This record gives sequence, structure tokens and C-alpha cells, in this order.
Amino acid sequence: MNHKRVTIKEVAAAAGVSTQTVSRVVNHRPDVASDTREHVQQVIDTLGYQPSKIARSLIRGRSYSLGVVSSSIGLYGPSLVLQGIQEAAVEEGYSLMLNILPNAEEFDANQVLGEILSYHVDGILWAVPEIGQNRDLIQQALPNLTVPIVFLNAQPRPNLVTAVIDNKHGGRIATQHLIAQGRQKIGLITGPMNWWEARQRELGWREELVANGRTVDESYIANGDWMPSSGERCIRMLLEWHPEMDAVFVCNDQMALGAMKVARQMGRQIPQDLAIVGFDDIPESPYFSPSLTTVRQDVAEMGRQGVKQLLTLLDNEENLGSPSAVLQPKLVVRESSVTV
Repeated sequence: MNHKRVTIKEVAAAAGVSTQTVSRVVNHRPDVASDTREHVQQVIDTLGYQPSKIARSLIRGRSYSLGVVSSSIGLYGPSLVLQGIQEAAVEEGYSLMLNILPNAEEFDANQVLGEILSYHVDGILWAVPEIGQNRDLIQQALPNLTVPIVFLNAQPRPNLVTAVIDNKHGGRIATQHLIAQGRQKIGLITGPMNWWEARQRELGWREELVANGRTVDESYIANGDWMPSSGERCIRMLLEWHPEMDAVFVCNDQMALGAMKVARQMGRQIPQDLAIVGFDDIPESPYFSPSLTTVRQDVAEMGRQGVKQLLTLLDNEENLGSPSAVLQPKLVVRESSVTV
């Protein structure tokens, strides 16, 4: 087999045009006659020519690669964020350099950023969930950063460009739905409270109860860890403390699955005795028994928006005041919260 790389000069010679014309065709420039474009493209396809990204980088002064720092990719949300980033980057002609942190709470931010920058990336997407004090670690390293950075699902703050889901709104619409169904005693199973998203969803639950004249009773709150086993543990605790509880907002669908299992074991019919609303709308949610009412968040779109914002910063480096992209979640009503 011949593994020699076809050059742009060879394509130009075979097509009987200049290398500049081939370049214009490859880069989809409009200033090429349609018949010439078609002819050159046929030659490109026949010879198997692939444009050199390295050459493009040298000409334009960019690496056409983006650094991505992530963690917790075993969870539904973070993994889908990466999918959105990948889709948007490929569409824009960028490759990714991925760094997965083994621990999102303990890391050397300067070392992590230095490793990413050693690959000469054009910009960085920080897709690490905001957990505990890790936001302070990265903020301390920002003054030495030489490329633009966009934060995903991090608390918006001055001088930071972010793309986020409105988790508080998600908590509010979940709780409002349960109130609208006539539920009087609405409990809450949170995610780990050192996560910003978990605190925002709890805040939405609180605010909606207060907005409807309800009293917030702290004993109706149980803290989970996103895993189904914690949903089992938390719902058992809540129902033992408050057998009168007739609804619960569970801050992710995986915990809701565990909660539904134990609630049935404890003799509760869903939704007649206990209405349940989750958060995420994972692909399995419609197939729960009963199907799960949940708050859908498009985290893949959040990843795509993050790439869009980063490329905007690259094209206009003075645009440091770019506003955050805030995506609104939506309620998906199914059988677990509505009695027929």
C-alpha cells in the first residue's frame, strides 16, 4: 500500500488549477466558479486528499484545538456535557485535548492548566462540576492564564464567561407542579450539598414553597449523593419521619429510581399516595414504573453553547464581558405525579 500523503500541489497539478484555487475549494470560499469547484472536488475525492490541519494552524496562528477539563463523567450530566462539546467542536473544525480530573475537589489548578496549555490549545472549557472549594482553586490560577476560558455549570460571577442550566428554576417548576396537583406535604431529596447544582435545586424548592404560602420544614429534607442507593436511604428516612408526606422532589432521576422502589416496599402507591418528580430526564425515565415526571435539562446544549462562547472570545479577545448563557429546563409530566 502507498502511504504517501497527497499534497495540495499534486491536487492542483491533476486538476490543472492553482494551489490557491484548491485552497479556496477546500475552505468553501465563494469566489470559485461552480464548474471549477465541482471539478476540483472530484480530483480531491479521487486522490484522497486531506487538508493539513498543521498547515492551517501555521498559516492562521491557531492550533484549532480546545482544552477540556472535566470530571465525574460516570454521571449522566457530565458525560452528556462532553458529548455536546465534542459535537460543537467538530462542527467548527476543532479537535479536543481532554483532561479528566480523578478528584473534582482536590487538584492543583496551576498544574492542570499548565498541562492543557502545553498542547498550545486556543482556549479552555472548564467542565468540572463546582464542588466545595474547587472554584477557589481555579480562580487563584486564572491571573496566569494566557488563553480564554469558559466555565460550564458554574455559578455565574463577574468577569467569568459561563454557560449554565438554571437549576433553581428547575427546582421551582418541579415544586410548583406538585403544589398544582394538590399535594400538601412535599419533601426533598437533594444531591450532595457541596455541589452548586444541588444547592440551586434545593433553593428552587424552598422559594416555591414560600411563594405559595407554605412553611419550609427542614425535617422534610434528606441529602443524597446522586446514586440510586441514596434515593432508597433518603425516602425511607423521610417516610419514617413523616408518614403523612404525599409528594417528594428528588434532585436527579437515578435517586428517584431508588426512592420509587422503597416507597412501594413501604406500601405507598405512586402517585396516589406519593407523587414523585425527578430531575435530568435520563433516557430510562419514560420506562420507570410508573413513568417518571422529571425536569429535563439539556446539558449537551450547554456544552455546545460553551464552545460557541469560547470561539466568540477567540474571534474577539476584548469581549471579556460576554454574558453568561443560561438555559432553561422544562418539566416533563408523566405518570409518577399525576393521578388519573
